[in-house]
Amino acid sequence: MYKDLEGKTVIITGASSGIGKSMALRFGQEKANVIVNYQYPSEELDQLIKDIEAGGGKAIPVQGDVTNEEDVKNLIRLADESFGRLDIFINNAGVENEVPSEKLSLDDWNKVINVNLTGAFLGSRESIHYMLENDIKGTVINMSSVHEKIPWPHFVHYAASKGGIKMLTETLALEFASKGIRINSIGPGAINTPINAEKFADPKAKADVVSMIPMGYIGEPEEIAAVAAWLASSESSYVTGITLFADGGMTKYPSFQGGRG
Repeated sequence: MYKDLEGKTVIITGASSGIGKSMALRFGQEKANVIVNYQYPSEELDQLIKDIEAGGGKAIPVQGDVTNEEDVKNLIRLADESFGRLDIFINNAGVENEVPSEKLSLDDWNKVINVNLTGAFLGSRESIHYMLENDIKGTVINMSSVHEKIPWPHFVHYAASKGGIKMLTETLALEFASKGIRINSIGPGAINTPINAEKFADPKAKADVVSMIPMGYIGEPEEIAAVAAWLASSESSYVTGITLFADGGMTKYPSFQGGRG
């Protein structure tokens, strides 16, 4: 636990399930104020709010589309009205779908780029603007992926969006370092989330994924949430402009493991 996170206010986009949900729970355990952004209502949402509060934090659910400027501005406004400040903004919302690149429609391309990259730009821009106006030395965390580094056939729109996140993060970090605003990314590898449930239910498909992970297991959302808490805390006070890969070694060319090659 990080004592300095107690009482801080964090906005997490796409926080109703998967990695976002685990981050919301973790910041609740840190006794932070959590704005839980979601796009579509779910049966789990009410329980998530209760669990955050049971962990010692405070929580407010806010519906909104991260690709809509007014919805993003509303997240900032509600954080300020409800808790008096905003300290941490986590651009977590993301989508993906598998399509051979020569068959990828413009609509599919635009949807993934808009949510994953434009949504992160809007969240970053609005939160940084607020922090500058209020002289807050805050933190922005973007959710990237191992696929900002590893090409991924049939997911060209997703990989392109995460490559964009890398440069978005690095450029903003350089631009606002002198203001005390830190901007970093997290690059998860294969994580046991609902979006991967069908794939990992197939023993062969799961084994194929595990074979690409030097540590030999698929990560849990809580392991990514732990990275987010560290990046948001003062323990990482001298860290900005990085992608911290939490991937079990997936980005380290696992085919060479054991001296092969």
